[in-house]
Amino acid sequence: MGLKEILPLFPFVLLLLTIAFFPLARHELWEKNSVKAFISILFGAPVVIFLLSEGKLNHLLHVAEEYFSFISLITSLFIVSGGLFIDIKVPPSPVFNTLILLFGSVLSNIIGTTGASMLLIRPFLRINRLRENTFHLPIFFIFTVSNIGGGLTPIGDPPLFMGFLKGVPFFWSLKLFPIWILEIGLVLTAFFVWDLITLKKERKLLEILEESKRQEGKMSFTIKGKINFFFLLMIIISVIFLRTPLRELVMWVSASLSWVLTPKDIRERNEFSFEPAKEVAIVFAGIFATMTPVLDFLRENADKFGVDSPWEFFFTTGVLSSFLDNAPTYLTFFAMAQGITEKFGLTPSVAGVWEPFLKAISAGAVFMGANSYIGNAPNFMVKSISEEMKIKAPNFIFYMFYSFIILIPSYFLIAFLFFGFPK
Repeated sequence: MGLKEILPLFPFVLLLLTIAFFPLARHELWEKNSVKAFISILFGAPVVIFLLSEGKLNHLLHVAEEYFSFISLITSLFIVSGGLFIDIKVPPSPVFNTLILLFGSVLSNIIGTTGASMLLIRPFLRINRLRENTFHLPIFFIFTVSNIGGGLTPIGDPPLFMGFLKGVPFFWSLKLFPIWILEIGLVLTAFFVWDLITLKKERKLLEILEESKRQEGKMSFTIKGKINFFFLLMIIISVIFLRTPLRELVMWVSASLSWVLTPKDIRERNEFSFEPAKEVAIVFAGIFATMTPVLDFLRENADKFGVDSPWEFFFTTGVLSSFLDNAPTYLTFFAMAQGITEKFGLTPSVAGVWEPFLKAISAGAVFMGANSYIGNAPNFMVKSISEEMKIKAPNFIFYMFYSFIILIPSYFLIAFLFFGFPK
């Protein structure tokens, strides 16, 4: 493998390092979207020039189409969810917070991880915003609602939807339930303990909240801007049944109608602004451009990885899905698994893939999208919304530190119990 083959991979690596370390060195500069745009152009432009010089215009247009679809989904859901004001008046508690994350994880399978994240992140943070210790809240929300939760249906997460398009039966992914419930259970247990410990340090706040609850009566639950549920449904239906460009047209029409028909005071109460959407659009423009040669390299060399057992498929698919688009990563190893299945005549198979391989690839792509802010579409958006609501979220490095100490042990347990990890 020569320098010519690996040189196009450098911009992606350098962009990741910049996203990780630039905020640590010059946080006040990184806050400016103009600086993020400069960084995206600095590393993305050479890749675009390289692809054009290699005669890959069609390839580049395909990437642009994928980026347009990505931004259309993220932005339309962001606008529509911003028109839904869900107000739950209840003192924060580890039990109630855990139940919200569990509900959001289940909901992710019905409206997708992005839809559930955009719908629930504001009310979840609003319940807890008076607390002193909130650092862990966006972290665990991303772990559960934005990623692991969507592991049971093709609607839940893009990799499973890609599998459905490749011939995997719609309800097959329900076979992942034992793996899913164990992973969700482990992460929610960790959250409950963490939340319990941090909340116990806030006795004064709890006393104030309990007194407020006694004065105001029982818990109240209010939803305003209900018309946006219809627009949310339009977007979800477009994802399932339509293709580009009609799909994106429906998304933007839904977002435009939401913007026009939702009373302004609802968005004001939601503290809505376009800054989180702008940040995601700018950062991911660079990511989509620079990761293109990496995905090409992966597709061309996947057979050289020596992956031939379920636990290897689980970790290889997962680790790469932590930083690359998990949908094409899933498809790459799906195709590789088809070849191994056919070569050795492995049964039972689903869509030409030995079922243990398919379970491992599916779980790895969905679960490990939680490992970094760029592992799955809603991760970075949740971070941006949290910061917009003045609830601090960890930077890129510290987020990965928390994902490592919380999630990695659970992955090894999953691999040991379900995918034949060596004893």
